[in-house]
Amino acid sequence: MDFDPVKSGQPEVDAARLRTLYGRYPTGVAAVCALKDGLPVGMVATSFTPVSMEPALVSICVQHTSNTWPVLSEGGRLGVSVLSSSQEAAVLQIAAKNVDRFAGISWFASESNGVFLADAAAWFDCTISASIPAGDHDVVLLEVTGTAVNEAAPPLVFHDSRFRTLVSADD
Repeated sequence: MDFDPVKSGQPEVDAARLRTLYGRYPTGVAAVCALKDGLPVGMVATSFTPVSMEPALVSICVQHTSNTWPVLSEGGRLGVSVLSSSQEAAVLQIAAKNVDRFAGISWFASESNGVFLADAAAWFDCTISASIPAGDHDVVLLEVTGTAVNEAAPPLVFHDSRFRTLVSADD
């Protein structure tokens, strides 16, 4: 076991180590999107987490430096697509800067202006419930107002700075 609880004293080394350690925890990948002036706007969240059943709440974490979040959060309504293993290219495109994030990506919108990626593993129509400052991010609680699932699409997983797919132990 290699356990060293002592910090190096070098902030950049410690930050890199912490990022690596955070990456050891596998997470799903979600696209958080909405219509703004009739056009889709979106970002990727690898910090999407179910929070509560009653009321139905999920959370995302958003960096304070995000340029997309202020635009997305204006309307208070969002679509969250839990991305499938076939959507790795879509993740990279929606996360990119200075590109048309939705060019060639199939999507649809709800009546509430939430935008959802077609072929995702699951969809959550949400309302922003609260935003809590937490270090260099905000933890944003979203109230779930509608859902749908795509049983045929396995989720995309992010682990150790790589995309992965789940394999059943029975396979």
